Parts: sequence; C-alpha cells; structure tokens
Amino acid sequence: MNASLRRLADGLGDVIFPRGCVHCRGLVETPASGQGGFRHLCPRCVAQLEFVRPPHCTTCGHPFYGVVEGERMCPHCQGLDPAFREGRTAVLFKGPARSLVIELKYHQGLHVLADLTEIFRRTPHLLEPVCGALLVPVPLHPRKARERGYNQAGLLAEALAQVAGGGAAVAPLLRRVVDTESQTAFDRRTRMANLKNAFALVRGAPINPAHHYILVDDVFTTGSTLNSCARVLRRAGAVNLDVVTFGHG
Repeated sequence: MNASLRRLADGLGDVIFPRGCVHCRGLVETPASGQGGFRHLCPRCVAQLEFVRPPHCTTCGHPFYGVVEGERMCPHCQGLDPAFREGRTAVLFKGPARSLVIELKYHQGLHVLADLTEIFRRTPHLLEPVCGALLVPVPLHPRKARERGYNQAGLLAEALAQVAGGGAAVAPLLRRVVDTESQTAFDRRTRMANLKNAFALVRGAPINPAHHYILVDDVFTTGSTLNSCARVLRRAGAVNLDVVTFGHG
C-alpha cells in the first residue's frame, strides 16, 4: 500500500473507530496530514507531560528546579557510582508518559510509538548527543522477549535514531544472560545484587574506543540496570559511553 492509500485508510479508520487517549480514555482528534502531533494522547493529557529541560542532573537527567550554582548532588544518584559519563531523559515518568510506556510494554501497544517518537522530537537537548552515536538498547532475557514479542528499549532506540539523524544507528551489543524477576519493588542495593553478572556482550560484538555509545532504556529509576549494562560495555573498551532514557521516575 502506497503512502497516499495508507493515509486514506488511516483516516477512514479514525472515522469508524475514533482514537482514544491512552491516559484518560477520551477521544483524540486526528492531526492533520503532515502536521505531526500526538495521535494517542488528547490535548489535555499532552499538556500534563513534564518535559525535562536544562538544567538537569548530568548523571540521571532529572531536572533541577530554580537557580543552580556550582555542582549539586542529585538525590536520585547518591550511591550510584555510574560507569557511564552522562545521562539524559525526555520526560518525567508520571501521568500520560507512564501510560504510554505501560501501553507499549504490557498491552502490545506498538501504536503508541508514534507518540513516544513525538516526545523525543520535542526534546532537542536529548537529541543533540544522539547524532552520530551507536545506540545500545538494554536487552531483555530471551524468555521475556519471546513472551512480549519485541524489546521496547530496541524500539525506542530505533525511534531515537530516526528523529536524531546524523548517522545515529542502533547497535544491539548486549544480551541478558540471567532471567531476573521484575526489579520495580526493590531498592537500589537489592537491584544491584540481583543484576550482578546479568548482562554480557554479544559474542563477537565489536567495540571501538573511538566510537560514541549510548545506552537506551525506557525508564531511569535507580540506574542499577543501566549501570550494570554500562560496566559490561566499559570492560569491553567503550570509554565514550552515555545514557538516554524516555522517562525518569
């Protein structure tokens, strides 16, 4: 189906089955052709998105509020000892942003990738370091990848590469070798213990110290998962290593 027919089919589908907002479940008016915009969040929920702008913590990306003078220790990063250089995030992981990620991860919601991509498009401070970088998605264990059918971090990395341009490319260099349980209920210390030796380099994966690598994940919570991945890449020779996440929370 060519692009014109696809747009026509999408438009007819919106008339017959109007889109619903993934957060409030209200109706979403379809953006005019070529205007971009959000397709699965209504304007009221879009207004609730908390975009991260500088100044922000250089380790996790969480915003600083008010006037910032000199160096400040972000409370989210205390005790992290990052193996990566810098971290940036697009939005705070709450409200509509959280609903988008839940729809993608747990409800086969591939359709919301358009809105996640739109959020990346509206965060230029995050896209700047992505240009020309190799984007390394945080991997899922093969069992979970089979159950879900895709790795959401890989899809986010592809969206980032598309929006940033400038030669950015996705490089799946890591594999998850330990099938750990969900980490959402654990503190940083427990997460770090659970994730010890959970990741490894893909066999034969080339690492060039001259390249810029960026780890990509959906959410920065304690940073334990990203840091475990960063240590693997660092040991393999990736010295120019940063982190980008869709959300922080």
